[in-house]
Amino acid sequence: MKERSGETYIQELIKEGEHQQQDFKFEISDVCKIAKSLSAFANTDGGRLLIGVKDNGKIAGVHSEEEQYMIQAAAELFCVPPVAFEMTTYIVEGKQVLLTEIKRARKRPVYAKGEDGKLTAYVRVADENILATPVHLRYWQQSESQSGELTVYSEREQHLLSLLNECRMLTLNKCCKLSGLPRPVTIKLLARFIRYGIVEAIYKEHQFYFTQRNS
Repeated sequence: MKERSGETYIQELIKEGEHQQQDFKFEISDVCKIAKSLSAFANTDGGRLLIGVKDNGKIAGVHSEEEQYMIQAAAELFCVPPVAFEMTTYIVEGKQVLLTEIKRARKRPVYAKGEDGKLTAYVRVADENILATPVHLRYWQQSESQSGELTVYSEREQHLLSLLNECRMLTLNKCCKLSGLPRPVTIKLLARFIRYGIVEAIYKEHQFYFTQRNS
């Protein structure tokens, strides 16, 4: 692991605050929580953890190598598949700040293992790690396929698109209820629409809504 004196660089990152690709951690005390953050970054657009930095941007510093071991454990043992990462220690205000950079995963989803051993996948929205929906999971599964582009809508696809156009934004449950389609079919169709840029998922009021993209 590299160690650098990059106070200006780290201070510039801190000025950005927490956002979709950046999170501050005062310390690491729970490997499962870090795995959750790694899953969210890897499943979205990648990102970085600044460890030894308080939520308000103040430098606290890391005091031992334990944080490094816990990140490695989170990435390699508590993420499925394991997450690639790079760690660099910077000296800022005479204290150590641990920068961990995570790239977007080539193969998604990346699951995080909880204390009970359960695997769950997350996405990063603004400065939050949000549980991925079944539509996200199906979208990632479909993205692995090499099938051709969607060119002709079936009757049920047209019906679901009409509902989204009429209602503007619908939750997955509402899509199922209004369309009368089985939940697995609705999930498959929404994932397909997202894959081809017809529909997008928007996180609002603590849940995901699905809406047609503006043409």
